[in-house]
Amino acid sequence: MINIDCIREKLISAINQSGIKKGELAKKIGVSHQAIGQYLYQNKLPALDTLAKICAVLDLDANEILCVEEYKYDLAHSE
Repeated sequence: MINIDCIREKLISAINQSGIKKGELAKKIGVSHQAIGQYLYQNKLPALDTLAKICAVLDLDANEILCVEEYKYDLAHSE
């Protein structure tokens, strides 16, 4: 099931793997450093346009960040 914890884990992993610093990411996508912290460590998700910018900067597939494959798996196995 898609949930905020899954998305947060994917974001944390993607940022860590990219090697980009959170402050640098914030500057590139036009949000505060604190906003990045909220996306990663609090129950706040980025707006869709901000998520798109994060994916563009980190060269990510939004489906991966949004845990779409996990959701498809859950749907296929819930019947």
